[in-house]
Amino acid sequence: TSGKFASLKGLPAVSPMAERIGLERDLALVEMTRARYHADQITTAAALPALARAKADGLDVTAGVSIHHLTLNEFDVGDYRTFFKVKPPLRAEDDRLAMVEAVADGTIDIISSMHTPQDEESKRLPFEAAASGAVALETLLPAAMRLYHAGQLSLPQLFRAMALNPARRLGLDTGTLAPGAPADLVLFDPDAPFVLDRFTLRSKSKNTPFDGMRMEGKVLMTLVQGAPVYERTA
Repeated sequence: TSGKFASLKGLPAVSPMAERIGLERDLALVEMTRARYHADQITTAAALPALARAKADGLDVTAGVSIHHLTLNEFDVGDYRTFFKVKPPLRAEDDRLAMVEAVADGTIDIISSMHTPQDEESKRLPFEAAASGAVALETLLPAAMRLYHAGQLSLPQLFRAMALNPARRLGLDTGTLAPGAPADLVLFDPDAPFVLDRFTLRSKSKNTPFDGMRMEGKVLMTLVQGAPVYERTA
């Protein structure tokens, strides 16, 4: 991020204005070409007005945000904790809250995991030298439940952004319980508590920022086209 926190930590700044400028350039090209466009990661409040204008003007534009930028902020970096180093960097709390509101009102359409595995050696380095990214497939649901339990997003709002809207954008017949649609379903307990131990993750890489955190939300069963492919045993 830019500003006081980055300066205090002696970290290189990544200005939110860079995101705004890049988005406005892309949207100008979309206006000229009338192309379909998706911005995969919006992370700053400064970028939202341009996105809202493009949608109001009828451009075929959608946008996403990662679960990390919805649930974490720059202060989580703490003592140069490299498992919190992601790209774009974690932003200020005001930006995080703006992203949550943008998902709630539909300005941002999609919540993504931005699953980015990194090996242990590439993370166990000084902050500036460490690789960016975090594993997120297995933590997407409990991380999203943090927003639900905080009263910031409802379950319909979350799953619109996590399932229905991505499927619609890609032209898939999934992400819905409509008759005739594939029965790709997840049965979960939104209130089941646990402490995340990164070594229990099935991902080969274990670089999660949520290691050791108290979380809620456990998957009990997963079905693909109506057939169980996972069932929790404990």
